[in-house]
Formats: sequence, structure tokens, C-alpha cells
Amino acid sequence: MSDLLPWFASARADACQRDTACYASQMQPRVVQWSSVHDFLGAAHDFLAAREAEHCLLFGIASVVANHPEVYREARFWTVLEGDRVVAAALRTPPHNLLLSQIDEPRWLAALADDVLASDELPGVFGPTAAAHTLADTWSARTGRTAIRLAHERIFRLDRVVAPRPAPGRCREAEERDRALLAAWWEAFSIEAIPDAPRGDPAEAADRMLRRAGRVAYLWDDAGEVVAFAGASGPTPRGIRIGPVYTPPDRRGRGYATNLVAAVSELQLASGRSFCFLFTDLANPTSNHIYQALGYAPVVDVDHYRFP
Repeated sequence: MSDLLPWFASARADACQRDTACYASQMQPRVVQWSSVHDFLGAAHDFLAAREAEHCLLFGIASVVANHPEVYREARFWTVLEGDRVVAAALRTPPHNLLLSQIDEPRWLAALADDVLASDELPGVFGPTAAAHTLADTWSARTGRTAIRLAHERIFRLDRVVAPRPAPGRCREAEERDRALLAAWWEAFSIEAIPDAPRGDPAEAADRMLRRAGRVAYLWDDAGEVVAFAGASGPTPRGIRIGPVYTPPDRRGRGYATNLVAAVSELQLASGRSFCFLFTDLANPTSNHIYQALGYAPVVDVDHYRFP
């Protein structure tokens, strides 16, 4: 019997190695590309909904694609699976950047990066700080070019509005007579917020808002003068995103945008939504303070990179 012990030990070691290799192969991340937003949401819904605030932009854009396919005609989607479980997701609506979900394991991001960078010429990436930084570094290593961080932002969530100090005027929904103003302010916001990011046609954006195609525009009207603008867009299962928010420079500091955001948030909650979400630029301490005073609580930081 003692002569067989080395053989048993060797056989057992071989079996363990085979089992370990088999298990590892089964658990290797697998990337799936989706051409249909409905198939993508069918696969990724539970994963995205588990952290709804963190995924409000990704979820919201997917819902716009599902309900208004004319808005983003070339949208593309990815999920990363480990076994049968979705562990990461991403989407892109050209010409805009790749948008990442929360990604908790480096191997999941590595698998996604391999697939996306091999199949798509990206203008940049937007996502959770660590994941966006890693993907930007991966792109830089492959291309020899340096990715540029355009913005460092934070997602906030609100479930109850804290009333601000009143400002003169009232909130109203944008109308056809506001078309030119919406287009001009959309462009002004885009240039001021992220000047180097890809931008769509402002006239088309205004038309979408007036048609309520994925985004509704609200205005603060002070005695017949429109002084601030805010949008509500990208519904998620239980919430909606507030933004963009814009006040012309000569009308700032008077509480118009604060009251408008409060009013729009109240409207959304009163319609049956559980949450409102918004993004702030961490380089702007004023807006961060204002939104937290309204009841918006920080959730997670996200970064925006451009690939030159």
C-alpha cells in the first residue's frame, strides 16, 4: 500500500489542477455585445437596478433609446458575465463617449476594455472614477496618446425636497415660443460645462425637449422674463435625472436655479417617482452646496475623459 501513496498523491494533485482549471475557465468574464436595447435591458436590468442611483445615467439613456429610438440611432451595448451573472455593463451612443456601469473587479473591466477597444474607436469614457481612470490608462497604453480628464463629477440622489428661500417667479414647462432660447441655452451650458466634449445640434436638442422625447424642459419665469432652465430626463425604474441646469451669467446669484431645481424635483416626486438624481461638477463648490441644501445626498464620484 505504501508503494501506492505517491501515485495517489500525484493523481489527486492532477485532479485538483483539472478541477481548478475547469472552475477558472467557467468563471472567466465573458463579454456580450447587444444590438437591441430591449435585449440589453432584459439581461442587465436587475444588475443596473441593484444600484439605481449609481446607474441613473446608463439606465436613463437606455430607456430613452428604448422609447425614442430616433434619438440615438446607432446605440450599442455591452454586458460582462461571470458564469450566468451580469457583473458589468456599458453603452455608447455615437458620437458620445463610452458610458460605464459600476465595475467592482479589475478582471471584469479588463475583459470589457479588450472587447470595446478592439471593436470601437472611442472619443472618450465616462464612468466611476477608478474604472474610468483604468480604462483611460489602458487606452493610453495601447495608443501611445494621453487621455485628458475633462471633469470630475458626483452623482446625488434626493427623495425629499428641502424648500429653499423663495425667489421671485414661477416654474413652467417650456413651450414652442421658447424654442430659440432652449437651443441657445443648451449650447451655452454644453460649452461651459464640458467644452471639449462632443456636442449634438442645439436646435435638435430643443426640438427633442419640446416633443418630450426623452427629456422635458422647465423654465423659471420671473414676471414674463425667462431666467433659468432645467431639464428632467432619462427615467429609471423608480427615479429620473434632473439636468442640465443653466442660468445666464447676468442672472446668477438670485436663487432662480435653486428654486427651479426644487420645483422640478417636487414635480417628479409628486408624479410617483421615488428619487431624483443629478450630477454636479466637483470644481463648482457653489452648485454642490446648493443641491445638498435642497436635500440631494452624494452617492458616487464619476470622471469624464477625452481621448484625443
